[in-house]
Amino acid sequence: MKREQFLKSLGLLTLGGMSASSIIASCSGKPAEGTKELFFKISLAEWSLHKALFAKEFDNLEFPAKAKNEFGISAVEYVNQFFMDKAKDTAYLTELKKRADDVGVTNVLIMCDGEGEMANLDAAKRLEAVENHYKWVDAAKFLGCTSIRVNCFGIGTAEEVAKAGADGLRKLSEYALPVGINVIVENHGGYSSNGQWLSNVMKEVGMANCGTLPDFGNFCTKRESGHEWESKCIEEYDRYVGVSEMMPFAKGVSAKANNFDEQGNCVETDYLKMLPIVKAAGYSGHIGIEYEGSVLSEVDGIKATKLLLERVGLSIS
Repeated sequence: MKREQFLKSLGLLTLGGMSASSIIASCSGKPAEGTKELFFKISLAEWSLHKALFAKEFDNLEFPAKAKNEFGISAVEYVNQFFMDKAKDTAYLTELKKRADDVGVTNVLIMCDGEGEMANLDAAKRLEAVENHYKWVDAAKFLGCTSIRVNCFGIGTAEEVAKAGADGLRKLSEYALPVGINVIVENHGGYSSNGQWLSNVMKEVGMANCGTLPDFGNFCTKRESGHEWESKCIEEYDRYVGVSEMMPFAKGVSAKANNFDEQGNCVETDYLKMLPIVKAAGYSGHIGIEYEGSVLSEVDGIKATKLLLERVGLSIS
């Protein structure tokens, strides 16, 4: 569906001089006084704005205020790619924390990429990857986050990578435990997008501060060109089964959305089916909006995802 068709179907095209964005913003989705509330809290994943960030339309320091002022969201999930060289920069982190505090925004987690394979079969390389994440554990603590999100990648058989991954995650979790930070793994491709495989890794790690970050959309277990994200997915795990398997270990949830139908529902994931799975697990933490579509702009896509979460969430709360 084209962007104009989608906005028209929701009554979000220009009306009476109001822009589509302003009309979306006016639909706060907040329950009226005396009515029920969402069973979860909404946060915004910084990746939802990765195009604007890479284009330098704004920067990481401005993210908390943008989340609050433009989307009415009071909790954020950072991506380390947008301040990769600042993990040990106390002055920078102090400024980032101040900016979040100034607008009443909670720092939830840091999504960490590019620090090596946590499940590398080579013990030395695996340890290097673990130690590369130490600085992000410390940065997360400084910012007041509860978690860092890591990947569990490695090359080998499912059994070999699971064993190596459990070792790497355990070592990192042992470092993070006294600091009070969780180490959480997202289904992010390869073996990690197999819910049963990842839940078994969690059981093998067996630490209270090591958990999962179920993502509604990342269930491609095999691509034409390995881990190349742009290559075609040729094998996909059932997303509803996968989230169900990961929820017992969940310390965060990612609401992925790419495209919407005329009713404002996500085309790829049935939120009326997915959110009850999250609720049934007794989860009441943050669900992070991660819009990755191209039909709607990043701004409108975030707002559409927020409205969907609020509408469906209220219907089952």
